[in-house]
Amino acid sequence: MHDLQGPDPWCQETTPVDSTVDYWPRSTPQARSLVESSKCGDCCWEAVDAMLSGMTGSDPKADLRHYLQAAREALLWKLEGLSEYDVRRPMVPTGTNLLGLVKHVASVAAGYFGDTFGRPFDEPLPWLDDGAEPNADMWATAEESREEIVGLYHRAWAHSDATIDALALDAIGHVPWWPQGRSEVTLHRILVHMIAETDRHAGHADIVRELIDGAAGLREGNDNMAPGDRAWWDSYRSRLERVAQEAGSA
Repeated sequence: MHDLQGPDPWCQETTPVDSTVDYWPRSTPQARSLVESSKCGDCCWEAVDAMLSGMTGSDPKADLRHYLQAAREALLWKLEGLSEYDVRRPMVPTGTNLLGLVKHVASVAAGYFGDTFGRPFDEPLPWLDDGAEPNADMWATAEESREEIVGLYHRAWAHSDATIDALALDAIGHVPWWPQGRSEVTLHRILVHMIAETDRHAGHADIVRELIDGAAGLREGNDNMAPGDRAWWDSYRSRLERVAQEAGSA
């Protein structure tokens, strides 16, 4: 703890605020006792407030935008270095494919940050129209290039960011395709929803990409994976297979 015989560690008049010091929270008895016994008066509480603001201050909208943007970039990174064929390959029985995931996330972002708040996206998305074939937003036709779909996603997230900039987190919107009894939402809820939506599909893309060419990892420059060469990963996978077989036969 602090040497209370020297200059008062709370006081801006005698000691500069140092946010690296382990100060007591203002609400604790120790903080109250220290400030109340100080000769310095109200300026001590001001110093406490300044320190706590520096340690715990947060911008919720900026935090949410950070995680949304990280998820967007992680999803797009999974397309890098692949051919037109590979970005479209259906790698699981339900047809999940990389370019289709981007098309889907772009489309729902345009809706959630657009029509929900009376700020419609100004491009037609015919695969979402009434009468469109099922899952039309989950794959790209041969005529829809990768550049076109990725460009759509960039424009959809620019439109989304404009909505986020323009509105407060408690701004009210209505999701037209949700049941009437629960269609009213806030921008805060939609941000959380779209972070979950984008991260979920980025996870799908991670597995699909690994199935295509073995590439895996969180993002460029930070794969967030255990170190190991191909031989180590092969041994690791073999071990997990043996454990699964042992558990299955128990």
